[in-house]
Amino acid sequence: MVRRSIEPLIYDPSAVVVSSDAPAIVRQSGMSEEDLKWLAPRLIAARQEVLSNLALYETGGPVPEEKKPLDAAFFDLPERMLDEDEDVFERIRATADRLAAEVDRVVVLGIGGSYMGARALFEACCHPYHNELTRQQRGGRPRIYFAGNNVDNETVQGLLDILGRENAADKIDDRWAVIVISKSGETLETAVAFRVFLDALRKSCGDNTEKLKRRIAAVTGEQSRLRDLVSAIGCKEIFTIHEGVGGRFSILSAVGLLPAAVMGIDVVKLLEGAATMNERFRTAPPRENPVLDYVGTTYLMEIRRGTNIRVLSTWGDKLEAVGLWYDQLLAESLGKNGQGATPITAVNTRDLHSRGQQHQEGRRDKLITNLIVEQPGREPVRLESSKWNQDQLNQLAGKTLPEILNAALLGTNQAYADDHRPTADIRLPRLDEASLGQLFQMLMLAAVVEGRLIGVNPYGQPGVEIYKKNMNDILRGKKRTK
Repeated sequence: MVRRSIEPLIYDPSAVVVSSDAPAIVRQSGMSEEDLKWLAPRLIAARQEVLSNLALYETGGPVPEEKKPLDAAFFDLPERMLDEDEDVFERIRATADRLAAEVDRVVVLGIGGSYMGARALFEACCHPYHNELTRQQRGGRPRIYFAGNNVDNETVQGLLDILGRENAADKIDDRWAVIVISKSGETLETAVAFRVFLDALRKSCGDNTEKLKRRIAAVTGEQSRLRDLVSAIGCKEIFTIHEGVGGRFSILSAVGLLPAAVMGIDVVKLLEGAATMNERFRTAPPRENPVLDYVGTTYLMEIRRGTNIRVLSTWGDKLEAVGLWYDQLLAESLGKNGQGATPITAVNTRDLHSRGQQHQEGRRDKLITNLIVEQPGREPVRLESSKWNQDQLNQLAGKTLPEILNAALLGTNQAYADDHRPTADIRLPRLDEASLGQLFQMLMLAAVVEGRLIGVNPYGQPGVEIYKKNMNDILRGKKRTK
């Protein structure tokens, strides 16, 4: 497939780098050129280990015990989906288009990495009030809902109220479908939700099995309880999550691409953006490589300055779910063996009026990385002059909302800098699929590189499995509660 040229994402940590002749209080707040030179060969070695692990996975060679699990297959997914797995890719798009043509609502069932990427794409790329628009205004795409990520009785009941409980749906405005995503099919939250929504969907289809199986698409492992279940129903649209792709690294597989395609998102541009980041990661040296530079900055600030809380400060409402996706990625990848920074997502300017106080004057244990979109996606809203000037805003007449947001960004960064709390920036050219593809791939690669740098296996989530086992044992009467 011919690739389009992609405008690059920019990572800028320059405000965190301090000169050796700066005052002591300034030097103690950032990282020095000497620090960066010291770390550069270690970053290159960590990158080489990541690339070697991919080669090891691809050749099927024996994996050392300390590297198990080795879910390295996410790395070249963008290239494979574009160039090698075109049949799968076309099946994804065909299924998405069919669902969009046949139903007006789609419920995405999944938890953790099985839904957070799709939600991030939905909030970032779709109209902020997508579900409130008419079908024509949505470009013929369905309304999107997310469930199966909790066991909250009220939200499940509320969604069932919207979908319709027992009436056979004949008109397209009343028809709905389910995309269920679970690698093993054993995660209880999603499995329980699928049982509940499957029963409601069966009734909505008037107990017609032919209709039912057309309104279910599944994304699961090669062998799983979920695959067995949907196969028994007769579903044809079953997509496989490869064994070498972990949940939080699966956004560029069918896990994220199928829901994205249903939403009408340009999944080709998404993959092209990720492939562009892969090339930069493979070839660019430190100081020109967004992945290595991001890891270097966050790592040095943690070990040199104690900033073990990482705030992804998103400037705009549509990026909040991207931050929540990253929270899971960082926490589950590096939070092991007593290590791992704590991720926090902030949405500005909203959160400047809450946790912003702590970031400005609280403990110096945070590194703030601004996530900024350079170009607005729509015509900027402009503040007009008014005969009612009791609010004293006529002096701002002519200013646009993006200009006001940028002033808030500059003012906040200056306030932090004046108190020797430096910030770094990730700048997206615009909020589109190509930029997001670059960002997702950059942050996934960064999590893996940092894991190798600090000696933590970035794959697997053994701590999460403990609660799952306990919950199942309690529900099945195998374990007593205290």
